[in-house]
Amino acid sequence: MYQLKTTASFDSAHFLAGYHGKCANLHGHHWTIEVMVASKSLKKEGTQRDMILDFGDVKQAVRQLADCYDHALIYEDGSLQRATVEALLAEGFRLIAVPFRPTAEQFARCFYEKLQGDGFPVQRVMVYETPDNCAGYEV
Repeated sequence: MYQLKTTASFDSAHFLAGYHGKCANLHGHHWTIEVMVASKSLKKEGTQRDMILDFGDVKQAVRQLADCYDHALIYEDGSLQRATVEALLAEGFRLIAVPFRPTAEQFARCFYEKLQGDGFPVQRVMVYETPDNCAGYEV
């Protein structure tokens, strides 16, 4: 199996609604997305001969994904009162509602599915909340 790995990072805040512990409070992370693409074979011809794909393409896709979430408050849709969301938006804060609890596990699945949907042969996605703690998703 041939593999390529790339990483990209972003900074954002989140909280875990309904959680009983410190992470129920608003806090931030320097998230790192680590993506492994894989293939049993390499391209046979053209400019990508002897490659899985153009490394630059997967690097750009992962970087764009990270940039989408950078310097934002990421929250589970419906976990904040409408007035809170409106007040934060009126103050100019960047908010991103996601349809899941914003855990590293769910981000790993979300990023995996997005990259797969964009045509990348993703083998595994790891999402680090800290340099020592991560969650992964692979099928």
